[in-house]
Amino acid sequence: MPRILTRIAAALVAVATLGLGCPAQAAERANFEFTDITGERFVLQLTNPEKIQHARDLLSGATRDQPHVIGRIVKRPAFYNPRWSYHYDPDTVSFFDMAIEVCDATIPYVEDHLDEAGGAFLPGLHWCPWSSRLVRELPV
Repeated sequence: MPRILTRIAAALVAVATLGLGCPAQAAERANFEFTDITGERFVLQLTNPEKIQHARDLLSGATRDQPHVIGRIVKRPAFYNPRWSYHYDPDTVSFFDMAIEVCDATIPYVEDHLDEAGGAFLPGLHWCPWSSRLVRELPV
């Protein structure tokens, strides 16, 4: 009986290992740089295929709809956005045409007031820089 369990466990490990190498199961990631009215640059990561395509369509000019970035920030740097002490949670990033004023702030203003974010400033850590616009896709 222990020998059968060992074989079953080995088979499950082999199947799991094969699945990890399968591109269809691998999460797609893409990094994009955006700027705002200050001219500063900020990098965000997208993991949702539809949002990645929307970002690429914005950059190519295929669409002008929902050109601005919105999402929840995390108060720590990300390896792909090392210049800033915060980054967007990739699972929350989306795009918008218009948003409420309470989530609007420039890139450097968020950095300078990061300790206040999540309260009256950027409630819920939602950030929607109204002047944001994508400028390029970066290699992952």
